[in-house]
Amino acid sequence: MNEKAQLPSVREAFYLRERRSVSRARELARRALKDWDLTRRADDVALCVSELATNALLHGVPPGRGYLLRIAARADGAVRVEVHDSGGGEVRSPGAEPEDEGGRGLHLVGALADRWGVGQRVPGKVVWCEFDGDCQWRVARSDV
Repeated sequence: MNEKAQLPSVREAFYLRERRSVSRARELARRALKDWDLTRRADDVALCVSELATNALLHGVPPGRGYLLRIAARADGAVRVEVHDSGGGEVRSPGAEPEDEGGRGLHLVGALADRWGVGQRVPGKVVWCEFDGDCQWRVARSDV
């Protein structure tokens, strides 16, 4: 039996409200995609994880709390990323002006992911994005 077929198709971790959590969340996503042999769009997924985690830290996680990252793979190779936070605050439509220093994160998520959205939870919200599985997903190996 294929060893990779036995790996869990969902990975999740809870991160405290601290800057270094973003790089840890990104690494969890990269490691999961590598384990699942879904690395073709790994850079896109990792960037979306970074943007959603950063948004949670800046806008959705009250002091003393954290956020949950969940990444899941389906049998068809599709990947779903979710960032759950416990804070208030709305997710506004992307709309940064050229001179703004921020406000482009959801633009990036919208451009890279096949879909994204926001769901309610108590307390807080979940911001998610999905990457379709198709014949373009391939194993990327640096040792070949």
